[in-house]
Amino acid sequence: MQRLTLRRRLSYNTNSNKRKKVKTPGGRIVYIYIKKRGTVPKCGDCKTKLPGIKPSRPRERCTMSKRLKTVNRAYGGTRCHKCVRNRVIRAFMMEEQKVLNQLVKEKRRRDKRLALQQQAAQK
Repeated sequence: MQRLTLRRRLSYNTNSNKRKKVKTPGGRIVYIYIKKRGTVPKCGDCKTKLPGIKPSRPRERCTMSKRLKTVNRAYGGTRCHKCVRNRVIRAFMMEEQKVLNQLVKEKRRRDKRLALQQQAAQK
């Protein structure tokens, strides 16, 4: 078995310095450095893995095309479908609540006005 020399200066077996032995076409055995595996982005709300997005390292995402990094939906690539659905429902319910509050205020004003008119009519 022949001795192998490292191609880089770092000699410790750290996460970023993993390597494997490979036989070249010339018959020599050399080290090849292994890149870290990419991860799938997670939903910002519920932290589940986002389906339909390619696993990659952050630097690789710069050169990847847009279709590999997103899905065709609002918040595609950052939120999962369940969280987007919840956001839409929450926004709708809040708008409905605003309308209801406005109607209640209007009714109070009307009742107050009617009460004042009745008092004025009695005098």
